[in-house]
Formats: sequence, structure tokens, C-alpha cells
Amino acid sequence: MKYYILFLILISGISKGMAQTYSLQGNVLESDSQQAIPYANILLLSQSDSAQVKGVISDIDGNFEINSVKQGSYILKVQYLGYQEFFKTIQIQSNMALGTIHLKEVATDLNEVVVAAQRSRGEQRNDTTMYNADAFKTMKDASAQKLIEKLPGVTSQDGSLQAQGETITQILVDGKPFFGSDVKTALQNLPAEVIDKIEIYDQKSEKAQLSGFDDGQRLKTINIVTKQNRRKGQFGKTTVGYGTDERYIAGASINLFNEDRRITFTGLSNNINMTSYSSDPNSYGNMSPQNGLITTNTIGTNYSDLWGKKIKVTGSYVYSNNKNVGVVNRVREYVTTDESNQYYSENSTDRRTNKQHEANLRLDYNIDENNRILYVPTLRARYETENSSFFGETTNAGSLVNEVENIKNGYYQDYDVFNRLFYSHKFSKPGRTISWRSNFHKGWNIDDSDRKARNTYYEGSGDRSEILNQNITRERTGLGWGTGVSYTEPLGKKSQMEIEYEIENRNNDSDKLTFNVDGGDFEYGNHSLDTALSNTFISDYLTQQAELGYQYQSTKFKLQAEVEYQNASLDNKQEFPQPFELNRNFSSVMPTVRMEYKISQNTNIQFDYDTQTQEPDISQLQSVVDNSNPLQLRTGNPELDQSYNNQFRFRFRSNNPDTNKSWFLFARSNWTNNYISNSVFIADEPTEIQDGIILEKGSQLNKPVNLNGYWDFNSWFNYGMPFGFIKSNFGYYAGVNITQRPSQVNDEFGFNNSNRFFSGFSINSNISEQVDFNFNSRSSYNNVVNTLNSNLNNNYFQQVFSVNFNWIIWEGIIYRLDLSHQINTGLSAGFENNFSLVNMSLGKKIFKNERGELGLMVYDLLGQNASVRRVVTETYVEDVKNNVLQRFVGLSFSYNLRRFSKGMDEDKYKEMYQNN
Repeated sequence: MKYYILFLILISGISKGMAQTYSLQGNVLESDSQQAIPYANILLLSQSDSAQVKGVISDIDGNFEINSVKQGSYILKVQYLGYQEFFKTIQIQSNMALGTIHLKEVATDLNEVVVAAQRSRGEQRNDTTMYNADAFKTMKDASAQKLIEKLPGVTSQDGSLQAQGETITQILVDGKPFFGSDVKTALQNLPAEVIDKIEIYDQKSEKAQLSGFDDGQRLKTINIVTKQNRRKGQFGKTTVGYGTDERYIAGASINLFNEDRRITFTGLSNNINMTSYSSDPNSYGNMSPQNGLITTNTIGTNYSDLWGKKIKVTGSYVYSNNKNVGVVNRVREYVTTDESNQYYSENSTDRRTNKQHEANLRLDYNIDENNRILYVPTLRARYETENSSFFGETTNAGSLVNEVENIKNGYYQDYDVFNRLFYSHKFSKPGRTISWRSNFHKGWNIDDSDRKARNTYYEGSGDRSEILNQNITRERTGLGWGTGVSYTEPLGKKSQMEIEYEIENRNNDSDKLTFNVDGGDFEYGNHSLDTALSNTFISDYLTQQAELGYQYQSTKFKLQAEVEYQNASLDNKQEFPQPFELNRNFSSVMPTVRMEYKISQNTNIQFDYDTQTQEPDISQLQSVVDNSNPLQLRTGNPELDQSYNNQFRFRFRSNNPDTNKSWFLFARSNWTNNYISNSVFIADEPTEIQDGIILEKGSQLNKPVNLNGYWDFNSWFNYGMPFGFIKSNFGYYAGVNITQRPSQVNDEFGFNNSNRFFSGFSINSNISEQVDFNFNSRSSYNNVVNTLNSNLNNNYFQQVFSVNFNWIIWEGIIYRLDLSHQINTGLSAGFENNFSLVNMSLGKKIFKNERGELGLMVYDLLGQNASVRRVVTETYVEDVKNNVLQRFVGLSFSYNLRRFSKGMDEDKYKEMYQNN
């Protein structure tokens, strides 16, 4: 018996020894500059046959870690485009720290002439597209935005920057957040010359990064890697200017970099429609998609540092004060249940002052190699005043039905506090982790407004008018919290499983009180509560969900499958005017599948299938009539259910570093059950919809309802290549957007279908710092089909062509031109504006180092600037025209600060700025 026990002990020890695995860590740097090399390939090869055993890529700081390595002899191979490959034979007997691995740039000796290998424009590293900044030429003093707009697959659409078909939502600098989610401010506060590389990727959520399991929540991210010799010094730009019509600007952006410690200050005061400071000339009025005439005063700062060796901290604060005077004309054609045409036209003037504070902080504490804490708080406060008026009228088959004149003054306050806390722990067994997270949100909204309205109804028996003098107050509080825990366990060499539990709660309390004011003004008149337009309402939404996941990962293929069970309760409680409660429970099974395949070193595909639920918000649930426009009443629906959405996403990325040709394809589709749509009731005679509330003939009541049948499909394709004969980069893109929106009009169900087909091209120069141009063209054809009323079927077309041209003519004299020409066809009468926006300037560099510039510029040279757009919803099609900033002439002075520490390649800097 004792021999049998001894035998079992021996076999157990052997098995344990065979199963023991180790980890391998290191760091990859450039040999000369000591700069970190991110996304280098680190391969572990079998010593016997050189077969690949493991493979990873280095992170943003050049660090890498290979886990689950068995005891034995291996060859370590490190490779990165443009650098000599590194080989080292290693013996794994325990966890190993390799320290720093230095890579040298490739050089070729040809006929006794040393020719440095020319770097390519970029390459694809798994899901990250990386570009070398020095492969794209920009003018001196250009901002990071000008450089990034030259990259293949990057376009500007409706005022936002897009990459590979998706909107960029955040900017990182050397892996650290820079001005939160304010992409424009971030890109305008960095000059192009300090950038070494640009990386475009989908950043996973904090939860996914800690647990290793992708939850589908991603942010399209640009990470800017700065040059090693530009990480210590002071640099930035300041601008002042004054022009006709008392137009003015004063702004600055100053960066104080000291390796890890980086502080940025930015400020702006202007009345030329700039909402954030731009270091690019000719950008006046083009920095925001906002319409109207905007006066902005803003200050902001961004801070990042390494506290000790374990704590990374980043934070930002921005204060803005915006005044906007907007004039809007709109024509809206409604969906009806017959072949009649009901139109609503409106002319409005809106004066608003918005003051906003936002502060963000991120503390990342790496306790040790196995434990990490992350804390992310955010504070927001907003104060807004409104002085607005509008005149609107409804016609049916050409006959006037009703009209309204409305004047409103309001004051609104919003406060939000967000807190997120994460903790993760790695066990000694590679792949075994546990992570915990929690979040907390508290919000307050306080609204107080006065309104006067005159409503006129045209009836066969005679016209009838009514006067409304009302004071409306609304107070809302929101409290949300959640916590969850995830546990992962390795299943063999390439597989892993996850078990997760999460609970979340959102509680919202909304009180709306409407007072009729008689016998005086709003301050001293008699206030009587209108119970038909007042309501107090509480909504509580609690979810609990359990999830089981499986992940498989090899060198080329990654698969993740999860199934989640969710139990949700939605409790609605009305306390006034009539108390009632409505409590419901929902059970959902939500599967998820994600696949990624690496076709080659620079080509990969991704496929995601996600499901999720979405509860209705408090404004959709609260059953109180909103008569802001007495001709178009709105109310909530406490009987709404949560919606259930299915989403498919496909991504194809290919970037050939040898030919500099790139291909990107993105497609996404959604199918939604219980979609929260809009139901419209159009009264053909005076109808009482609620005690004391009459819906007059031709007026509407809008109410959210759950409808099935919503789906959409969006696709985007891009091909990029160099044009060698003119030293430029060419890009072509095209796509299709299809949406089917369910609607309900007078209890009849139908669809409003919109199809959009678009294509365009760009040619960006890559000649020199003396000449820079960008040509862009975009065309879109739009088709709208309504199943309830064929009179709403229509087609419209839009073409936009733009040119950006910069030329250093002679001895520091610079000519700049920005031209945008837009063609609109198929819109309502009076909205088919074809116009050109032309901005032009002439500048002269001054001072010995040419850091200063005097400039004379004209904005909207032809006086044609305009803003026209079409809006398609489930219940109407609308054309909108806004007022915009128009022609002025201005004189400006700008100064570029460039002061880098000695020993940071100062000679190269002087050559850049003193030798043209």
C-alpha cells in the first residue's frame, strides 16, 4: 500500500511540474533616442525547429509580457518595421525579467554610400492602424488636426472628425487622456511638429481592459505619440486680431512639458463663431458645427504626471461662456394617414447664454504587478438663460389651419457628479484574475421659465384665439449606482472563461408645475396651479445580470462568446395629480459573439454581434403635457417597455507598408424590438385628450410608444494610395446608410424609410513645408419613402467640394485659401441654396526666427455663407435654414512659442525654423 501511495505522490509531482508555466517580461526601446517602441512584435520560437510558440505586441510604453510559458529553451525574436530584428536564446525555468531590449534602425551599405531605410507611411498592428508623422508633410506651425486630416481613412463630416467610418471620441497623448472627450480642443493644442506617430484604434472600456473580456463598449481613439526630443520644453501659440463689424479674437495655447509632467493652458475670447482656440489660420468661424452668431469666452487646462513610480494621474478643467443668437426658418411636412399634405412652417429667434464647468480626473495606481486601482471622477455644471420667440403656422392642402406666436424667457441649471472605481487582481496562475468595479452618479436639473403665447384657430364658423401666460418650473433629481465583479480562469494554453455578476439601479424624480398667471406680470401676477399641465413622477429601474463567457486566442484567431441573463424591474409612480403605480419585470437573454482573424501581418478582420436592452428615460415616461408649442403638444407614456437591440459590426483593415496602400471597410446594422418611436394624433376636430386639455383642429399630440420594425444599415469603404507623380496621397470613400423607422399616425402603423448613398475623394499634398494643399469632394443622394402617405416620397442631392491651399511665396510671405462650395437640390422651396464659402489670407513671417506672423484675412469673401440641412424622422421630413457668420475683414498677429531644453536636438529645431 505504501508503494501505491508513493507512486501517486510521484505522479502528482510530475504532473504538477509539467503543468507549471512562467511569464516573460521586458521593454523595447530605440537604440539611439531611447524612445519606447509601441506595437513591436515579440515572438517566442521553439529552439528545436523555430516554430512560433507565443506572440504578443508591446504596449504604448514599449512594455510586453508573455504568459503561460512552459519550462524549456526558446529563441526570443523582436521585430518592428524599419528596425533590425533582435534575437536571443533564453532558458525558461522561472518567471523572467529581460529588462530593456534596444532596436537599431535599418541601414543599407550600397557602393560605399549609407542609405537609411525610408519608413513607410504606416502599417496595421492587429486592430491598431499606425502612421509615421514624418511621412506626411504639413506647413510650419500646423496643428495636429491638419496632420491627422491627411491620414488615410480620416474624414471630416458635419463638423466632427471621423476615422475608418466612425466618429473619433477621444484623443490620447502618449497613452494619456488629453482634454477628456473634447477632440477639437485636444488636436488644436498640439503642433504637428512634436508628433512622432499616430495610432488609431478602438479603445475598450475600463472594465474590458481589466478583465480581458471585451464588453463591446469601445471608443474610436487617436493616440498621439510625441517625439522623444519634444517631451521637455515650452511650446504653443497665441493669436490676437480685430476686424470689421467689431469682430475680434484673442486666444492662446501653451504647453509646459517636462517628460512625464505635462501641463497645457488654453484660452479664447472671440465673436467670430470659434468655440475653442485654433492654432490654424483661416479657421475663423469653421471650428464648430453650431449655427447662429456665437460669442465665446473659455479657459481650460490639462494636467498629466507620474506620481512616484506607481501612480499615473491625468486631469482637465474647462470653463466656457457662450452667447448664441440664432435665427431659424423651418418647413416640416408631416406624415398623415391620407394623401393630404399637412405642413408646418416656423420662423424663430433664439438668444441663449450658456456657462459650463467641466472637470475630469483619472488616478491609476499600480500597487504591484498583480494589483491595480483606477478611480475616475467627473464633475459638470451648466447654467443657461433663454430669450426666444417664434411664429408658426399649420396648413392643410394649402388652407391655413392654425398659427401661434410665442415668447419665452427661461433659466436652467444642471449639475452632474460621476464616480467610477475599479480594482483588479492577478493571481499567481497566469490568466486567473478577479476584477471589481462600481459607479455612482448624482444629477440635479432646475428649470424656471415664463411664456406668453397667442394661438389662433381657423374654423368654418369663424376664427378663434386664446392667450396663454404661464410660468413653468421643473425639478429633476437622478441617482444611479452600480457594482459588478468578474472572475477569469484559464482553460488550457489558449482558452479562458469568465463569470460575471452585475447589479445597477437608476432612480429619477421629476416634478413639473405649470402656473397660469393673471392680473399682472410674471413676478407680481396671480399664480394659479394648472393641474392638467402639472405632474410629480418617480421612476426606478433595477437590473441584475449574470454572465458566462468563453475566449479562445491564438496567434491569428480570436473568438469570444458570452451569454448573459438579465432581470430588470421598472417601477413608475405618479403622486400628483392622480396617484398611481405601475410595476413591471423584464427577463432577457443576451448573447454576444466576437471574432477577429489576422489574415496577414498588416491585414485583419473583426466581426461582432451584440445584444443589449435600453430602458425609457424619465422624459419619455412622465405623463404630463408639454405645451411649449401649443400646436404640437407632447406627453410621456408610463407604460413604455424596455427595448431590445441586436447589433452586427464588421471591420476590415489592411495597410501595406511596402506599397503604402490601405483598405478599410466598416459595416454596422441594428435590429430593435420594442423600439421607442413616436405616435402622433392629428385632430380633425376639437378633441379633449385629458381633463381640461383640448386638442384643437389641426393640432397634434405626440406620445412615445413601443413599435417593432426598426432596423438600419450603415457602411463605409475607403481606399488610399500615394500619388507619386505629384507627391500627394489619394483617398476614395463610399458608403450606404439605410434606415427603416416605424411610426404611428392616428392609430395607423407605417414606416418612414430613408436611403442615403454617398461617395467622395481627397487629394492631400505631400510635397514640402512650402506648399500644402487638400482637395476634397463629397456627393450624397438621398431617397425617402413613406408607406402611409406617398406625397412624402422625395429625393434630394447634396454635393460639397472644398479646397485648402497654403503657399509660402517668398521670404516668409504666406498665401492661404479655404474654399467650400455646396450644391443642394430637391429641398423645399427657398431652401435649395447653392453657395460658396471662401476664406483668404495673406501673412508675413516676422522676427529673426520667424516665430511671429502678421496677417490680413477676409472671411466669406463672396458673402454667400449659409447653413441648410434636411432632417428625416418617423413622423415628418423637415428642411432647416440657420443664420451664420458672414463676411468680415480682419488683421491678426500670432506668435509661436518654441523653447525646448538643451540637449533635446536643438540643432534640428533651429534648422527647422531658420533655414527655409
